[in-house]
Formats: sequence, C-alpha cells, structure tokens
Amino acid sequence: MNNVTLVGRLTQDPEVKESADGTKRTVITIAVSRDYRNSDGIYDADFIRCVLWNGIASATKDYCHKGDVVGVKGKLQSRTYETEDNQKKHIIEVIVDKVSFISSTPKAE
Repeated sequence: MNNVTLVGRLTQDPEVKESADGTKRTVITIAVSRDYRNSDGIYDADFIRCVLWNGIASATKDYCHKGDVVGVKGKLQSRTYETEDNQKKHIIEVIVDKVSFISSTPKAE
C-alpha cells in the first residue's frame, strides 16, 4: 500500500505551469516538523516535494501562499532524471490526490 499523509507549511508561493495540452501542474515544498527536538532544543523539519495536477494545482495557487499550513494526501513516486552535466539524479516525491487548506486565505487581486 502506498499512502502518504503530511501536514506542513509551504516554503514558497505556489506557481502553476500549463503544458501545451492544457494540463496544469505545480510543485510545492512543505516543511514538516519532526516530533522531537535536536540537541539544541529546536524542532528540525523535513522538506518534502509535492506535485499537484490540474484543479488541485489551481486551487492551491488561488488559496495558499508561503507560510500557510496545508495537509496533503497522496502517494510516493520515485523517478530518475539526468542533469545538464549528465549526472543521474534519483528523486522521491509525493503525487498529491487531495489538499486541505488548514490555515490559508484567498489571495487579494
């Protein structure tokens, strides 16, 4: 079973990109606090890359900005890609099925 549920803060404002066929996509990173303190008494965080498609991508852009708390549900996906200098990179990301806007407000236009 491949299910992921995370709650964290957005590290930047979401930006939606649209492909030639009209598919919308945004990549967000959420900072998820660990549930224990480090040796300095500070809670560390993990920074998790999340990919959102179409309606979820658009809604997240419309209602969320840097620092907002969001919940995401989805699945882990791994992939490999090659950089410009021909190095192979392996990445694991969350493909998001659902976003919950926990502390967000619509953006003023």
